[in-house]
Amino acid sequence: MSGLVIKLGPKERVLINGVVVENGSRRGRVQILTPNAKILRLKDAIHPDEVNTPVRRVCYILQLILSGDANLGDGKRQVLNGIEQLSHAFWDTDSRRILDVSTEYVVKEQFYPGLKSLRQLLAREARLMAAASE
Repeated sequence: MSGLVIKLGPKERVLINGVVVENGSRRGRVQILTPNAKILRLKDAIHPDEVNTPVRRVCYILQLILSGDANLGDGKRQVLNGIEQLSHAFWDTDSRRILDVSTEYVVKEQFYPGLKSLRQLLAREARLMAAASE
């Protein structure tokens, strides 16, 4: 049997094809057998009110693709454009590597790993924004 395996902590929630599923009181595993299912861990979700920075905007678009709330083609284009814009702000080697890896995932339409990769830039972005406001 093949498919995506999601390991869930106690009471962890995940959105699968528009349905919120909550794990029980113990750790568990869910195997998704349907190809191209729309899956988003809710612990990774960004609330629309929190979409107030460039990295968060790109992550949010990825989230919309994963939840099935955005058109795949349009969303993918917006994410790739967003990553290109982020590359003008993040110049260090490690950030460039993260952006390159994220781009590869998005091009291959592996959106969850792309989101996970881009989320690594959130703390850096917060530091840059804080330094700019001083």
